[in-house]
Amino acid sequence: MTDNKVVIHPGDIISYMDMCRNESASLQRGMNFRLGGRVSVILMSLRAGAPYADRIEDGGKILIYEGHDSSRTKTGPNPKEIDQPEHSPAGTLTQNGLFWKAAEAHKKNNASPELVRVYEKIKTGIWAFAGLFELIDAWKQEENGRKVFKFKLHLSRHHVDSQPSDEGKIEHDRLIPTQVKIEVWKRDKGKCVLCGNHENLHFDHIVPFSKGGTSLLAKNVQLLCAKHNLLKRDKIE
Repeated sequence: MTDNKVVIHPGDIISYMDMCRNESASLQRGMNFRLGGRVSVILMSLRAGAPYADRIEDGGKILIYEGHDSSRTKTGPNPKEIDQPEHSPAGTLTQNGLFWKAAEAHKKNNASPELVRVYEKIKTGIWAFAGLFELIDAWKQEENGRKVFKFKLHLSRHHVDSQPSDEGKIEHDRLIPTQVKIEVWKRDKGKCVLCGNHENLHFDHIVPFSKGGTSLLAKNVQLLCAKHNLLKRDKIE
């Protein structure tokens, strides 16, 4: 895939193809441990009917991400009726296993937490960059008669592939709930509220969180294009 990587910020809205282009990879699975030898990448969805039970906690600072099932085969059992795998049939670690080992290394050996770039599905073909997270815990739990993996990630203040001039300007203290994003997307009709641009969009807090604004209500979130988002940032004191 051609590397036309650009700097993206938490809250930026991108297409599936742009997401793949930004990661220099074709993202065919939700869990990607150290993608291309770089930072790990996961794809999440909090929409109704999503295949996995991802959730956010602590006002948007914590992501609980569910591990992934075995691949479906014509002759094999229903993946939703068997334990999520830690190892492949060949004995190698699955993506679940790789993330599990990284979480264990952090918990038991005091290793630096695995850095994970998270993208959230808003609708078919439309994704939002949720930001950079740190993998700080993992466990296995019984659900509906089978064992599933749960991974706990904390929103990081580190920046990966961001420009020094942008440091400190980007407000990213917590995730905007999915239902708020979807409501805002529908209300603003997928375009900048100031100029009608459909490209380079961003979920923007009308009143910044640092000034008492909320991420929990759609009335405090709007769609802005990159140009107007930067102009607004420059005016915030």
